[in-house]
Amino acid sequence: MTSTAAMLAIGDELLSGRTKDRNIAHLAEVLTMAGIDLKEVRIVGDEEPLIVEALNALRERWDFVFTSGGIGPTHDDITADAVGAAFGLPVGPHEAAMRLMGDHYAARNLEFTEARRRMARTPRGASLIDNPVSVAPGFRIGNVFVMAGVPSVFQAMLDGVLPQLPTGVPVQSTAIPCAFAEGVIGGPLGEIAKRHPAVSLGSYPRSGGGGPYTELVVRSRDAAALEAAAAEVRAMLEALEAGA
Repeated sequence: MTSTAAMLAIGDELLSGRTKDRNIAHLAEVLTMAGIDLKEVRIVGDEEPLIVEALNALRERWDFVFTSGGIGPTHDDITADAVGAAFGLPVGPHEAAMRLMGDHYAARNLEFTEARRRMARTPRGASLIDNPVSVAPGFRIGNVFVMAGVPSVFQAMLDGVLPQLPTGVPVQSTAIPCAFAEGVIGGPLGEIAKRHPAVSLGSYPRSGGGGPYTELVVRSRDAAALEAAAAEVRAMLEALEAGA
């Protein structure tokens, strides 16, 4: 069975447009290469009820949930508390995280302030996710991986998480350029899809130097099924070109 995943991106700055999210695309690419299907993505603001509702829906529906954002030192970094509320667990200082961060700041002659201590709080029973970039860890509780919103930190944390996940067969894909509009190929493309249930056929309008065109993408975990469907798509396009 192929594992499934979802992502919950947290932060008012994402919804206001002030920050452009880069973590969703990175997670999708990494999970695809690992053979894990990313099935759903949600973005919510810094409001605990919204985070709790979204997180509970996602973690009950999919095998794994990855969150980004809201685990920093400021008052609006409420992800740890929201995750604790979603699981019905108290949130407090994680002993190992406190020690790790205390040593980090002491080595730099910096005060381990109350704001910085906030980054060592996790729901009870959580395990830490290593942060090789800026030390402050993420954490895992159940099937939920809670990680930073800063892209470089998120990516580094994800690299550490991947070995914990059950990998599957990666999805392979083939892109086929098409000179016809979707309205022309929609019917025959749908018939090809029916004959190849193990394959996903996507149609994406594009614009290039020669004007608008359609890119057809064939996806499957079965190489033979992919090639068979791709061959039919190419034959369909050749027939349309011959009749043009």
